Amino acid sequence: MVISEVVVFIAYLVFMIAVGVWFFVKNRSGGEKGYFLGGRQMGPWVTALSAGASDMSAWVLMGMPTSIYALGLGQTWIPIGLAIGYTLSWIFQAPRLRRFSIVANDSITIPQYLTNRFLSKSKALQIVCAVIFLVAYTIYAASSVKACGTLFNTVIGLDEKVAMYLAAFIIISYTFLGGFSAVCWTDFFQGLLMLGALLIAPIFAAGMLDAGTMSTLPEGYMNPFTSWQDIVSGLGWGLGYFGMPHIIIRFMSLKSQKDLKKSAAIGITWTVLIVLFATLVGVVGRMFLGYDEAINSNELVFITMARRIFPGVISGILLSAVLAASMSTADSQLLAAASAFASDVYKPIFRKDKAGDKEMLWAGRLVVIAIAIVALILASDPEAGSIMGLVSNAWGVFGAAFGPAIMLSLFWKRFNFAGAVAGIVVGAATDILWLAFLSGTGVYEIVPGTIAGLLAAVVVALCTKAPGRDVEALFDKAVAYTDAQ
Repeated sequence: MVISEVVVFIAYLVFMIAVGVWFFVKNRSGGEKGYFLGGRQMGPWVTALSAGASDMSAWVLMGMPTSIYALGLGQTWIPIGLAIGYTLSWIFQAPRLRRFSIVANDSITIPQYLTNRFLSKSKALQIVCAVIFLVAYTIYAASSVKACGTLFNTVIGLDEKVAMYLAAFIIISYTFLGGFSAVCWTDFFQGLLMLGALLIAPIFAAGMLDAGTMSTLPEGYMNPFTSWQDIVSGLGWGLGYFGMPHIIIRFMSLKSQKDLKKSAAIGITWTVLIVLFATLVGVVGRMFLGYDEAINSNELVFITMARRIFPGVISGILLSAVLAASMSTADSQLLAAASAFASDVYKPIFRKDKAGDKEMLWAGRLVVIAIAIVALILASDPEAGSIMGLVSNAWGVFGAAFGPAIMLSLFWKRFNFAGAVAGIVVGAATDILWLAFLSGTGVYEIVPGTIAGLLAAVVVALCTKAPGRDVEALFDKAVAYTDAQ
């Protein structure tokens, strides 16, 4: 255990809680919209980096670099797919989703938006979405909690389960208190820290390599064209962005359409740099550290590299980036699941739209605690799987379920409520069934899940009644919407 690393960790965790307390005091009377969407007052820098940080959890510092470290450049199709998908979501999805969510009765959650987009009084879609949210986000949050446990156990020898409980307490604290604003601002700082850590570690490690290091790599390690399954599955990761609620909800929180262009440039640049240098960590780590099964099995290539190169204070700062990655994703997931349950299930179904702002805030906060507890239990299970595995499962469900429905709702005037429900249900079911029975094909389940969801949405929409004139008018109004209106 290095004392200086421990001191840095403690200072970082105290800072995270302080942010939550600050926004709790500042936005105490902000109401449901303030807690779950920051009152649509997020600026371009905070929106861009918080969207990126909420996406790039600990797997980008632990899981993905270690996968490349162990298996070679055949795994780089994942970061390539992520960079392409994220860029396209900012360019095509973000501008319309912000406008459409405002016109659709100022929707503050994705299920709420999809229901209001079709002027539907049915709660079926909100309930289906909320169930998927609760299940997938619990799995996703478990990966972040597990990463925190691994980090503390490796660095300071703290029992892994105790470390998980500590990390969960910190995340719950600032999410519980400060809501969306606290989550976005902590993610902003954590996004900067993650980028700095990924830039520094591989550059310093590469500078310490000798000329013969390349010869130690196994045959075929540097060949990216390993199999068509690796290419299709890697690029398929990019499909997840179009349906990832905790990321695309940032698009809805921006102050204005003008800020969106600046935010897009910042966010795309940040993500491209993150995935590029995460790849370098894997490749340089293999040359710098050699192959070690303990590093591979525990996903420790970045952590081991940072600790071998830098003194305690610097390595403590760099390793805090793993905490940042874990927390910046877990907090967003908890808040998105809480908003889905409170706004889309509790208020309209259990309280018949009679719940006030204060009651809604507490309903959401209690869901944050409940999901965190279940995620802790899952993360503590030795059979739960790796950090990368947990993330890929949740990522696939979200992308396949929500991506086709959301994109069709933004660009197809003929799309209807029945098509949206069908696309979400079929996409999620196909993804889960493919994972359970056809994962041996080597094709990532998000690809067949998205295709099935898209086909179901289109076929059902065409076979059912076309949307009424009022729904078409809403579509036209959203397309033409400007902030001056």
